[in-house]
Amino acid sequence: MTPTRKKRLAIVMLILIGVSTATAIAVTTMNDSILFFVSPSDVAAQDFPNDRRVRLGGLVADDSVQRASDSLDIEFAVTDGAHAVNVAFTGILPDLFREGQGVIAHGRFDDYGVFQADEILARHDETYMPPEVMRALEESGHTLEASME
Repeated sequence: MTPTRKKRLAIVMLILIGVSTATAIAVTTMNDSILFFVSPSDVAAQDFPNDRRVRLGGLVADDSVQRASDSLDIEFAVTDGAHAVNVAFTGILPDLFREGQGVIAHGRFDDYGVFQADEILARHDETYMPPEVMRALEESGHTLEASME
């Protein structure tokens, strides 16, 4: 092999190593920030590790909202019609948050199986529902007309 070919091969190898390293870093970084959507039925069917962040979606269960009188702590249940998951949140809720409304909570499960949310999103108008929540409700047999009122 000539010295010119050796030099070209070395440059190509360095470029391949650089691209591989950059790809590995990007995949590792993205893996930490990906949030998987789960419904209450998914939670009932399997255990989720406490260190894994997920998005929990469904409807706020009727008569489940409990607010602390001396702090911003709130507890409620998210349901898909078949199962319910208890959620704890500390902070200011969206204006549209209420029982029977579609909601998505970002957070983790604690050791007791309670979902510790760090962000709550509520649907923004009368007809919109996140596609993941709608699909989970349909799979559980929940009627969507009742949730739209």
